[in-house]
Amino acid sequence: MIGADAIIKCLEAEGVSTVFGYPGVAICPFFNSILDSDIKTVLIRTEQNAAHAASGVARMTGRPGVCAVTSGPGATNVITGIATAFADSIPMICITGQVNSELLGSDVFQEADITGAVESFVKYSYLVKNVNDIPRVFKEAFYIANTGRKGPVLIDIPIDIQNATIKNFHYPEEVNLRTYKPTVKGHAVQIKKVIKELERAKRPIICAGGGVLLSEAEEELRSFAEEHGIPVVSTMGIGVMPTEHPLYYGMVGNNGKTYANRAMNESDLLIMVGARVADRAVSQPDLITRNKVLVHIDVDPAEIGKNAGPSIPLVGDAKHIFQDFQKEEFDCNYEEWLTTLNEYRSTMEKKRTPNPDYVDPAAFITRLSEKMQEDGIYVADVGQNQIWSCGYHIVKKGKFLTSGGMGTMGYSIPAAMGAKTAAMDKQVIAVCGDGSFQMSMMELATIKQHHIPVKIIVLKNNYLGMVREYQHYTYKDHYSVVDLSGSPDLEKLSAAYDIPYLRLNNMEHVDEILDAFLAEDNTMLLECLIDPMDLVK
Repeated sequence: MIGADAIIKCLEAEGVSTVFGYPGVAICPFFNSILDSDIKTVLIRTEQNAAHAASGVARMTGRPGVCAVTSGPGATNVITGIATAFADSIPMICITGQVNSELLGSDVFQEADITGAVESFVKYSYLVKNVNDIPRVFKEAFYIANTGRKGPVLIDIPIDIQNATIKNFHYPEEVNLRTYKPTVKGHAVQIKKVIKELERAKRPIICAGGGVLLSEAEEELRSFAEEHGIPVVSTMGIGVMPTEHPLYYGMVGNNGKTYANRAMNESDLLIMVGARVADRAVSQPDLITRNKVLVHIDVDPAEIGKNAGPSIPLVGDAKHIFQDFQKEEFDCNYEEWLTTLNEYRSTMEKKRTPNPDYVDPAAFITRLSEKMQEDGIYVADVGQNQIWSCGYHIVKKGKFLTSGGMGTMGYSIPAAMGAKTAAMDKQVIAVCGDGSFQMSMMELATIKQHHIPVKIIVLKNNYLGMVREYQHYTYKDHYSVVDLSGSPDLEKLSAAYDIPYLRLNNMEHVDEILDAFLAEDNTMLLECLIDPMDLVK
């Protein structure tokens, strides 16, 4: 058995079913060995999207997604996808080929110090120098990626190590890393402090971040909120509560619901769970500590107090902590607070005045949500389409995926490919703008080649809409480098890939078009014409 064979054995032991990648000489032994495995390989069309697709798998399965690329430009191209996963704490294993060990540091053809280059964007990285280390390295990598605060791990393997003979392959049964002991259980004393504050509070609120989804704590948080009548808002924890749940008051932040921000600001007890308190969600951290008790729950102790000093820090996994909360008994009555919040929700919802000559993206996304399957997967890209999606998509029993921390354009189509690959029985829809679509439209070939029936919606306004909107407010309509003139004819592009195409010019035929779009089992592209001057605010 050679090193490349050993890598495949490791992936099989971890239950990996699909690897997204792009070959080159330095990773060829790996891709040769994988032919003797049942693991499916998907050839993406640019390396960044291999990581996005692996992210889609991870978000659907709760296990690390896997991508593999070659050395040099293959490795450097994948960095954006790794950084995107790191920002959203998505577990991932990225395997990179490398030049011969004895040539490292010689600046030979397609050599890149990828472990050094990704240092800021990975939980950990390995440069494998001994073929016999492969089983241990992979066991550790999967463990590190999917425990504590989850994230990507990179494994760089020189081609001579892939071709070297391994003496005795044994995949470890457990991992024991002396310097890595993530805290899972919350401290009992801190938990009791939170319960006492809930007893004292008149206006508590839970703010759920993406960490709740990563710890699969949705049911525990929801049950706790329902049992005690505690209202919930979210940062990127969209889907923690069904959108139309009576206790859910929407997303907070710069582009969140006005009434959600007001609810958080007026609370006297704010429980932040699995959220970073980053600038897009909380532009003024002082506001969430003023005149209130702040509880910050996170599995990563480095996040607690980084942007806002909590009254009660609580380190641990959200699922375990809410299970412990449910064991505690306390008296509370927040009916008056809920009445106030319901009044805010009914009176503070912004009224849009859409142009009737175009598709209203807000109304369109709501209508799409109503017609989607209950457990459908909605993958939003970045830009105005993302803000409209966050504000108007209705999550029922499905999932909402997007690039929240890094805001990476071109994310939706490859992530949707990964999500669909991991859950072929689910309806998966990628929604993007015409700018973000052109950053990953080459993956239409991957979709076609590998029979991945992802549905794609392009909200077309012929601009980089989010930047145009910023320039509208900041530079008084002095637009610079945001005009997308020269974009392809999407009907002809769809035909080139033999993908069915639909077009929606305005809201007049929205039900008819959406019914046809959703009835199709295979890939279909729907183009919606949006008013170029439409604003998310």
